[in-house]
Amino acid sequence: MAAERAGDAAPLRVLVVDDERLARVRLEDLLRHEPEVEIVGTARNGALAVEAIRSLRPDLVFLDVQMPIMTGFDVVREIGPDAMPVTIFVTAYDQYALQAFDVAAVDYLVKPFTDERFEQAFRRARRLLALEGLDQLRAQLLAVLQLPGTARSSSREAESRTPPAQNREFLQRIPVEMRGKVRAVPVDEIDYITASGSYAELYVGDRRYTIRERMQVLEERLDPARFMRVHRSAIVRLERVEVLHRSAGGDYQLQLRGGVRLPVSRSRHEALERWLGLAR
Repeated sequence: MAAERAGDAAPLRVLVVDDERLARVRLEDLLRHEPEVEIVGTARNGALAVEAIRSLRPDLVFLDVQMPIMTGFDVVREIGPDAMPVTIFVTAYDQYALQAFDVAAVDYLVKPFTDERFEQAFRRARRLLALEGLDQLRAQLLAVLQLPGTARSSSREAESRTPPAQNREFLQRIPVEMRGKVRAVPVDEIDYITASGSYAELYVGDRRYTIRERMQVLEERLDPARFMRVHRSAIVRLERVEVLHRSAGGDYQLQLRGGVRLPVSRSRHEALERWLGLAR
């Protein structure tokens, strides 16, 4: 498909899928400002999206992840990665953004997104189509489908797909959106993470990045050999731990290189002591 486009001036055929009317209208408006783009259709749910993809054969799909009955991931499953057009995921939930970003999926948009962020995602998709990167993108879509939390299958099927802990794919970088731009923060640079309401704060040296993500999701997606959740509100990179303190009242704190102190819950201090080689 990309090769055919390189040889003529055929417009990029785009399908917009979202269960929210205003979200569809916003994407259509942004796309109308792009040259050589044809909006071939819209769909308000996953079932209609499957029909539209099969009948309209778009080049690019903006696909909402969280839709009732049939999610965006269900749509990809139904069509199949080999037949799926280039896809930009659209989501209001950052855990899906983390999954898509971690496997280098085409791109994602987290609602509400800026015009600049849309432009970045759209340009990336167009560039990949022009470079005929479809085989790679289909493999990446398949990887997305195999990530925890994206399937609504039976427990037996889920167990058969869940890799052993030593073979699991853990986060290597975390996307952070700031003023319409996305920076990938390598987990190797993170000293610790703290909870702040419905957000998490990543501390990298003297810098702090805020993402909308639950601590449980981050705990599950970070390598447990390198990161430990020491408190309901704190995750640390283990190699940064320097000292474990215990107060007269029996409370625990750990001290990181650089002097930062974080609370340690009583249920986690034994695991931390074992890692530090202090367990009797």
